[in-house]
Amino acid sequence: MSMVTVYIDGNKYSVPEGMSVLQACRMNNIYIPTLCYHPDLTPAGACRLCVVEVNTSKTLVASCVYPVANDMVVQTNSARVRKARKTIVELLLANHPKDCLTCQKSGNCELQKVAQELGVRKIRFDEGERRHHAKDESNPSLVRDPEKCILCGRCVRVCSEVQGMNVYGFQKRGFNTLVAPAFDCGLGEVACSLCGQCSTVCPTGAIVERDDTEKVRNAINDPEKIVLVQMAPSVRVALGEEMGMPAGSIVTGKMVAALRKMGFDYVFDVNFAADLTIMEEGYEFIHRLKNNGVLPMITSCSPGWVNTLELKYPGLIPHLSTAKSPQGMFGAIAKTYFAKKANIDPAKIVTVSVMPCTAKKYEAARDELCDSGFRDIDIVITTRELGRMMRSLNIDFASLKEENFDSPLGASTGAAAIFGTTGGVMEAALRTVAEVVTGKSFDKVDYQQVRGMAETREAVIPVGDLQVKVAVVNTLKAAQEMCKRVVAGTADYHFIEIMACPGGCIGGGGQPLPVDYSKRVLRQKAIMQIDADSLIRKSHENPEIKTLYNEFLGEPLGELSHKLLHTTYKSRQKR
Repeated sequence: MSMVTVYIDGNKYSVPEGMSVLQACRMNNIYIPTLCYHPDLTPAGACRLCVVEVNTSKTLVASCVYPVANDMVVQTNSARVRKARKTIVELLLANHPKDCLTCQKSGNCELQKVAQELGVRKIRFDEGERRHHAKDESNPSLVRDPEKCILCGRCVRVCSEVQGMNVYGFQKRGFNTLVAPAFDCGLGEVACSLCGQCSTVCPTGAIVERDDTEKVRNAINDPEKIVLVQMAPSVRVALGEEMGMPAGSIVTGKMVAALRKMGFDYVFDVNFAADLTIMEEGYEFIHRLKNNGVLPMITSCSPGWVNTLELKYPGLIPHLSTAKSPQGMFGAIAKTYFAKKANIDPAKIVTVSVMPCTAKKYEAARDELCDSGFRDIDIVITTRELGRMMRSLNIDFASLKEENFDSPLGASTGAAAIFGTTGGVMEAALRTVAEVVTGKSFDKVDYQQVRGMAETREAVIPVGDLQVKVAVVNTLKAAQEMCKRVVAGTADYHFIEIMACPGGCIGGGGQPLPVDYSKRVLRQKAIMQIDADSLIRKSHENPEIKTLYNEFLGEPLGELSHKLLHTTYKSRQKR
C-alpha cells in the first residue's frame, strides 16, 4: 500500500494514498463532524458539515469526498471552517421543527449533537415558509416524519446500496426537495421489507421505529393480564450498549433482572424457541432431502427477508421453510403448553417480544400467526424501545445483580444463542441434522465454514454419506442476487440461510445507535462467546425441549407441532 505524508492541524501523519481527508483524520483520532457521511455507505458530500481547509484548494472542501495528497496541509478547526459549519447547522435548524423535547431521537440526534458542539445558541435565519409535510404512519413498523428530514440521503443509500430495495428517492427540486417513496406514496404502500435499516442510519427523527412502549406499560398495569416477555439472542449483546456500556457487552442476567423490576410476570428466553425452531426446521430439511422435497430449502426466521420474498419473488415461496420464526413458536407454545401447565387462561396472557428487528412488529400482526386460537405475539418492542423504557423508570442497569430466566420456557443452548448472527441458524441446524442423520454424537460442533461477516458464504458439509452444500447470505441486496440464481437454477445448494440485515440480527433495524461494521463485529464476537461458554451447544439436547415434545408436541413435524409451529406464505406484490 502506497503511503503519503499529510499535515493535519500542524502535525505530520503518514496515511494510505487514495483515502479521503475525513478517513485520514478519523484514522488518527481527529474529530470532524458529519451528517450525511456514514462509514458503511458511499460518501456523498451532501451536507458539507465536514468541510476543511486544504492548501490545494481556494475554497473549503468536503473532507468525506476529498482525497489526500502528498504534502497536503489540512486545517480541520480554523475560524473559517467553524464559521462555515455553524452557518450550515443554523440553516438546517431554520427549516427544522423545534420539538426536540418530545422527539423520539432526542438525546440520540446527530443534528442536535453537532449544534451543541458548535455552540449554536440562536438561529440568525428566518425560517420563512418552512416546508410542511404530513407524518407518514402507513407502515406497521416504521414512522416517517419528512419535517425532520435534512436531505442527507443516508436512507436512500442504505436502501439501495445495502438492501437493494430502492424504496426511497429524492423528489422535486430546490427548496421543495424531499426524500420519499416514489409517487409520494406512503411507506406502507410500497414494496418495503420493513427491515428498518433506514432508521439505523437516519441522523435525526425523520425515520424511527413505531413506538409500542405504551402498549407494554398498559399491559403490565392491567391487573387482569399476565404479561410474558421474551428476548431475542442478539438483544443480550446489544442492550448494554443502549444503556451506556461498551459495545459487545454480554448482559443476559442484568437484562432478566431489569425486566422483572419493570413488572413483567414471567421472563422467558427466545433462545428456547430458537432451539424449538431448529428441531422443526432441521427435521423439515431432513424430510425434504429424503423425500425429494423442494430444494434448496431456505430459512424463514428473518421477517424482513420473508417480506422481500413475498413482495418480489413469490414464485420461490415453496423453497421457504414452513417453520415459524422463534418469536412465533414461543407465542404459540406460551398460550397452549405453558398456559395449561401454569393453569392460566390463555385469554389473559399478553406475550411481549423484545427484538432487534422492526420487521418483527409486522410479523407478529400477520393473520397466519394465530394457530393456537390466539395471536401468537401481542406486542413487539425493539432493543431501543426497551432501553427507553428502562431509562424512564430510572433503572440503574449496570449495577443490577444477574438473575436467571423463568422455567419452563427459559432453558436454551449455545446453538440458540448463535441465531443472533449471520450463519448462526445454519450452524445450529447442522449440529442437529448431522447427529439425527448419522445417529452419532459429535464432540466438535464448530462449523467455521459458515461463520464470518461476508455477505455471501458457501460451504460443503459432510453429513454421514451426504455432501450437503449450503449458503449463508446477509443483507437484502445479496439475498435478491441469490433469489435470481435460484430462479435461474444455478444455485445448486441444499440449504440456504438468509438474513435481511447486515451481520444478521446483531445489525437489526431496532438495535442501538449508532451502528456500523465495527459495532456489528463486536456484537458477533459476544454472541460466539456465549455459545463457546455454554454447557449445552445442540438444540436437540436442550432438556426443556425434550420435555416439551414428551409432554405435549409428540415429535418434530407431528400433527400438533405442524399446527402450532408451522405457517404459510403468500404473494404480497406491490408497486
